[in-house]
Amino acid sequence: MLRGKFSRLFLGLLFSTACIHAQDKAYSNEFPLGDVKLLDGPFKKAMDLNTSVLLKYSVDKLLSSYLKEAGLTPKAADYSGGGAWEGLNGHVGGHYLSALAMQYAATGNTQCKERMDYMVSELKRCQDANGKDPDFVGYISGIPNGKALFREIKKGNTGAVWNYWVPWYNIHKTYAGLRDAWVYGGNEDAKLMFLNLCDWGIKICSGLNDSQMESMLGNEYGGINEVYADAYQMSNRTASYMNFAKKFSHKWLLNGMAASNNTLLDEKHANTQVPKVIGFQRIAEESMDNTYYKATEFFWTDVTTKRSIAIGGNSEDEIFRKASQWMEYINDRNGVETCNTNNMLKLTEGLFRMKPDAKYSDFYERALFNHILSSQHPAHGGYVYFTPTRPRHYRVYSAPDRQMWCCVGTGMENHNKYGQFIYTHHSDSLFVNLFIASELDWKDNGIKIKQETQFPDEEQTVLTVSAPTPTRFKLLIRHP
Repeated sequence: MLRGKFSRLFLGLLFSTACIHAQDKAYSNEFPLGDVKLLDGPFKKAMDLNTSVLLKYSVDKLLSSYLKEAGLTPKAADYSGGGAWEGLNGHVGGHYLSALAMQYAATGNTQCKERMDYMVSELKRCQDANGKDPDFVGYISGIPNGKALFREIKKGNTGAVWNYWVPWYNIHKTYAGLRDAWVYGGNEDAKLMFLNLCDWGIKICSGLNDSQMESMLGNEYGGINEVYADAYQMSNRTASYMNFAKKFSHKWLLNGMAASNNTLLDEKHANTQVPKVIGFQRIAEESMDNTYYKATEFFWTDVTTKRSIAIGGNSEDEIFRKASQWMEYINDRNGVETCNTNNMLKLTEGLFRMKPDAKYSDFYERALFNHILSSQHPAHGGYVYFTPTRPRHYRVYSAPDRQMWCCVGTGMENHNKYGQFIYTHHSDSLFVNLFIASELDWKDNGIKIKQETQFPDEEQTVLTVSAPTPTRFKLLIRHP
């Protein structure tokens, strides 16, 4: 069902078959990043700069904690000192693997592909070494002394997570990195490694009851439920993955959002919650569970209409404030967090897949243009953690290959996905969601579209549609 402000054009313009991309399989309405070419403008400049920034990182340093945890000899010392976030070792490594895969998909840069494949091969060595212990077949992680933790969890001592720095959040980045190395990078080994890691997680938690799970899920866990819903889809609907996705969903948040509790999020850590809800959305999308959908839609509405500022970002000093506390955004030096907006855009994409509505595209545009694009330093390409709204304040950008903040990890991924939501499709309908200079090659229909615009500096865009032989499709253009 089509909703919201989309103008329809019915165009008579080759229908042909094309190879199936892994990205198509995972996200049914998206075009492969390589089929959307950015043209000159601020988004292409940011994406190109991101390539050079990613290539400044030491792959062996990022892999160091994984090798150490697997009992192998690291090839380089891990990051240390200010900004390294020691104790959360491995989290940026997972983000980096995702970023390399996306950057390669978007630009075709072979150095990114080589680095991605090298990381996968080294992580395969880690997975094989870990598998010598029957409890850790499939396990890959850079969590310091992580095996001791997961042994405790397997025994039912879920409170052990509080002795570590968000361990499930950490390992979620590894799950996602392997998934993305397949989905965006086409690495088949990564797919098998991802599913093996999923099997390990199910085994570790198999003996936990609902109460033990709920206690453990009070600790930030990223989007573990999301990656298991993805595994369900990627494995031709293996039921154990969907069952575990639901088991790993925090019922406190699920039930509260499904019941439209508009105070539940007050004073809660914001980016702990957003990835959980991305998982709710994926579960709803793949299983058609209406409770998960209701929770997702209410959360999105609550955050975007009551907890977000003009640039589309949310939270102050990482916390969802009450509606009566807006002065905190003016008084505090730590404003909206980039990670949150990264995840809200991902959530928005998922909701749009389920019910195309211009309200999702409107929010996406606001947050992408005003927050995400500006979160990259225009010269050296570093990434921003907080964007303050405090008058006459400033932002702090990371130095490439030094800081390991959470927003460095998501920052690596932010500037290679600009082509992901400009155009989407469903059946014979093509949606133009964003006004960004670009060229789309819709291979399945033999259609090419060139969009020329300098929006928002000018309030117009020119779309040129071409096809070698006539075909008919619906072109739906968002009315801003």
